[in-house]
Amino acid sequence: MSAKHQVTIPLDALARAGLRAGDRLRAEVRGPGEVVLVREDDPIERYAGSLTGVYPDGYLDELRREWA
Repeated sequence: MSAKHQVTIPLDALARAGLRAGDRLRAEVRGPGEVVLVREDDPIERYAGSLTGVYPDGYLDELRREWA
């Protein structure tokens, strides 16, 4: 751990955990000397594409034209 309390995670560990640069992580303290990093869910990404097919083709484009 650096003087600024930063930790470098080895590339192999990142790859095995499926983590990438830019992922948001949450630190969970499990006990003395044990901290676990957990990827935070992105609520937007979780639901992206889940409403595909709800509206007929062209409907949203028509609404957007009305707003302009």
